[in-house]
Amino acid sequence: MEKKIPYKIYLEEQEMPRQWYNVRADMKKKPAPILNPGTLEPITFEELSGIFCEELARQELDENTRYFDIPEEIRNFYKMYRPSPLVRAYCLEEKLDTPAHIYYKFEGNNTSGSHKLNSAIAQVYYGKKQGLKGVTTETGAGQWGTALSMACSYFGLDCQVFMVKCSYEQKPFRREVMRTYGAKVTPSPSMETKVGRKMNEEFPGTTGSLGCAISEAVEAALSQEGYRYVLGSVLAQVLLHQSIIGLETKAALDKYGIRPHMIIGCAGGGSNLGGLISPFAGEILRGEADYKLIAVEPASCPSLTRGVYAYDFCDTGKVCPLAKMYTLGSSFIPSANHAGGLRYHGMSSTVSELYAQGLIEARSVEQIEVFKAAETFARIEGILPAPESSHAIKAAIDEAIQCRESGEEKNIVFGLTGTGYFDLTAYQKYNDGEMEDYVPTDEQLRQSICGLPKVEIE
Repeated sequence: MEKKIPYKIYLEEQEMPRQWYNVRADMKKKPAPILNPGTLEPITFEELSGIFCEELARQELDENTRYFDIPEEIRNFYKMYRPSPLVRAYCLEEKLDTPAHIYYKFEGNNTSGSHKLNSAIAQVYYGKKQGLKGVTTETGAGQWGTALSMACSYFGLDCQVFMVKCSYEQKPFRREVMRTYGAKVTPSPSMETKVGRKMNEEFPGTTGSLGCAISEAVEAALSQEGYRYVLGSVLAQVLLHQSIIGLETKAALDKYGIRPHMIIGCAGGGSNLGGLISPFAGEILRGEADYKLIAVEPASCPSLTRGVYAYDFCDTGKVCPLAKMYTLGSSFIPSANHAGGLRYHGMSSTVSELYAQGLIEARSVEQIEVFKAAETFARIEGILPAPESSHAIKAAIDEAIQCRESGEEKNIVFGLTGTGYFDLTAYQKYNDGEMEDYVPTDEQLRQSICGLPKVEIE
């Protein structure tokens, strides 16, 4: 007998995963190694542990261990908000008059308001265990900075956040949450670092970028004894921690015998997307199942759909390791649109390699259409979504409409990465008709892509 599917599928606490999943272990062709920016040779553990704490450096370089145990201290913290619910969007289905079944994995049920806390608490835990005084980081829309400030407060570490300037100005309330948790928040580019001063000199009035904020955060970490840099996306270690999203999603679907036809995630640096799709991609790689995996990125920063697959610096200041990824060039400065968390010039090496192998399809969407989808979702499902999450909502609605037109009954799953209650300036511009779409020209992309470093390595 088919199990009756409830509105919200909650896993029991004992069903929460006890291990993170490393999708690289199941990839026959692994992501290309990250490189030392000085030597252009694959980076060593000793070199990487000068930037990141030691356990995170080990996780970053380990491409063969399939599962990593989640320490009890992290699991105990997770229990405050995990397992997170998988929700059937019945009302949205009815409104769209679609035969499709739409499910969303809701990661906004914690004070930080997003999935970012899953990795923040892990990274800070390992830093505390190593005896660090504090950590530095960057943040775009502010979700990562908020999550990190919460984690640092919990474990008693100092937290220094360089926030992309346009988001610092557009999202003052997100900034104040970080400060409430004890973080020092600095608009980037700032005058506090060499990189920041150089960027302000070369690009007067710049609104900043994640690449620039990363450079400032790394410089700040390297200049202070007892500090390390932590990153909220892109890296393999982050996708490892975020795999708890996909593992819980799969467990909930399996519990009720639901087979998803497609899994959709917004894409910026790859943390949410990679975490959500990893267990499903693993099944594809092992030949156990087949799914349609969809990455949705902003048309204003289209690294997958218009970038090139090449080695590039992960930061504008060119002090971080180089990664082979789909990139628009580290000098690319995205427009100051409202999907701040997706305004990164490159894509995770793991996600990039999965895309190159054809396991993922990518599409880009423009800002106004994204907010139309967000408005529809908020009015029908009762949650105000983050602008980043709304890229996935847009694609899910498009797929559901296609099902209506074809008469196909498909199961659509997407990641609702967080809430948009700190993004009301963006919603105000949309409601007032002041929002504009921006798509970079081919010439603009050519200029930044032409600056890619010359790297020859197999």
